[in-house]
Amino acid sequence: MDNKTSVANFILLGLSSNPKHDSLLFVLFFIMYFTTLIGNVAIILVIIISRQLHTPMYFFLCNLSMVDLCLTTATVPKLLFNLLSGQKTISLYGCFIQMYFFFCAGVMDGILLAMMAFDRYLAICDPMHYTTIMSWRVCVVLVAGSWVIVCLHSVMHTVMITRLSFCSSNVIHHFFCDVPPLLKLSCSTTFANEMIIFTEGSFFIMGPMIFILISYIRIISTVLKIQSTNGKDKAFSTCTSHLTVVTLFYGAILFMYFRPSSSYSLEYDKAISVIYTVVTPMLNPFIYSLRNKEVKGALRKTRIRF
Repeated sequence: MDNKTSVANFILLGLSSNPKHDSLLFVLFFIMYFTTLIGNVAIILVIIISRQLHTPMYFFLCNLSMVDLCLTTATVPKLLFNLLSGQKTISLYGCFIQMYFFFCAGVMDGILLAMMAFDRYLAICDPMHYTTIMSWRVCVVLVAGSWVIVCLHSVMHTVMITRLSFCSSNVIHHFFCDVPPLLKLSCSTTFANEMIIFTEGSFFIMGPMIFILISYIRIISTVLKIQSTNGKDKAFSTCTSHLTVVTLFYGAILFMYFRPSSSYSLEYDKAISVIYTVVTPMLNPFIYSLRNKEVKGALRKTRIRF
């Protein structure tokens, strides 16, 4: 740690500066967090139990649900505790730990969405080689290798934050420890941190997004060549849920992180943060279950079994 760092803890102001709103916010976020837990755990259990869902696509979806649980659990429980107790503090190291797990889950979320796009690309554009390329061994190696890289990436970002000096204000105008408000709070130069976010960070965020974009350009061009209307509808229906999740996730991420810290806006950025930390993980199970006949069928069979 930098010798200039004299802050022992931070104060998380949360989503509202009015204490009268705390009870309403607690109920709202508790319902959303509980819904996220139930929805994602249900998706995980259904995929594990249902043999017809033992395919690469649902293997990635199962991992996505696990990551969504980690993403929302890294931020929401602390928010709920602060709202319920009236205490707004988080320790210095608690803040860095929260940031680390948030980084891990957030980056892994984007990588898994890219893997799912690649899976759809092979299934639609190159079905003859699908089973050969997307073997179980390949899927496991892709996910395990990604976790190793993501953990190392998150360590680097977290260490860079710990090297900053926090020697004046300790008030974070946010509901969790995120990079933009901490950079704004630091009394030392943040040029190196911003450069890492725009360069190395761009690779881990923009890289998967560009990969997804290229995959869907190829998918759309292939689907448009299909003569049968039913064939086109079936092909597009397998991608609709994934595209919806990608739009929600990357739309919020791009707005939040890929702009200069000078343009940081408290209210708008808090709202955007809620979208990708709480709303998207909550909606993902419903998006995939309501738009997917295989998942709905598996859910019905599992419900009947129990």
